[in-house]
Amino acid sequence: MANPDNNNASDEEKIDPMKDVRAGIVREVGSQAIWSLSSCKPGFGVDQIRDDCMETYWQSDGQLPHLVNIQFRRKTVVRDICIYIDYRLDESYTPGRISVRAGTNFNDLQEVEVVELNEPYGWVRIMTKDINDSMLKTYMLQIAVITNHQNGRDTHMRQIKVHSPVEKKDPLIGNFSTIEMRQYTIIK
Repeated sequence: MANPDNNNASDEEKIDPMKDVRAGIVREVGSQAIWSLSSCKPGFGVDQIRDDCMETYWQSDGQLPHLVNIQFRRKTVVRDICIYIDYRLDESYTPGRISVRAGTNFNDLQEVEVVELNEPYGWVRIMTKDINDSMLKTYMLQIAVITNHQNGRDTHMRQIKVHSPVEKKDPLIGNFSTIEMRQYTIIK
């Protein structure tokens, strides 16, 4: 069972999921995916967990487990998933146990991480590895809320970010970052 980063961390230890993005270590790849939910209350869906606002949230509307499905158009390397959760505001709507599953489609998903959360607030980082303990490469991720705190029925997630490592630059070629410069990275 995974031990997520930042489960009740003090303020100076808080996770900033954009820090590694700004440093060029990872990139946020959630915008390249198709998102769907097992259920949601009207006005509390995918748009709210992707809008970069901590005041909005996804609220499920149905039986556990509650599912967030993230489907990529091509095989994608996933280093971590960051989820913003706030027990202080959401109480019984706060996830208590989360399962992360990966595969090529809904029919072959395999559990790659299970995380127990104890009254989390702020960003929770879930590092991902495949079943062979190597870099996770997948077409689909599924985040399943297995239980909520205080036996709550529905769940709240305020934000979700999916990070992929940035390819290492070739020391002979350099790190071309613009489209115009990238065309010269491969000699035909």
